[in-house]
Amino acid sequence: MKKITALLVLAGIAQIAVAADVVGNVQNAKAKIEMCIGCHGIPGYKATFPEVFQVPMIGGQSAKYIESALQAYKKGDRKHPSMRGIAASLSDQDIADVAAFYSQQTRTADPK
Repeated sequence: MKKITALLVLAGIAQIAVAADVVGNVQNAKAKIEMCIGCHGIPGYKATFPEVFQVPMIGGQSAKYIESALQAYKKGDRKHPSMRGIAASLSDQDIADVAAFYSQQTRTADPK
């Protein structure tokens, strides 16, 4: 039993180490933000699915916050269906790249 526990602990540490090695690349993100621009790049935009709501501008938000939010959508901890579908299609590297890109933007900047 101790060996199994030790292996599980080591596997968890290895997973954390791999996740910690993911560093966002702003240049690579430019090819990955097409899905984001349609909603998050329009000041004052309101979406209507699943209900009418103000879409937040994510430019200038911290990279850690964006990564955390996207990971939560990907895991199902955040419930917006469109965001969950988008986040599910992103790798950890994609998420880090997108987060790095948007953290470098201003709140009102068009990300083009």
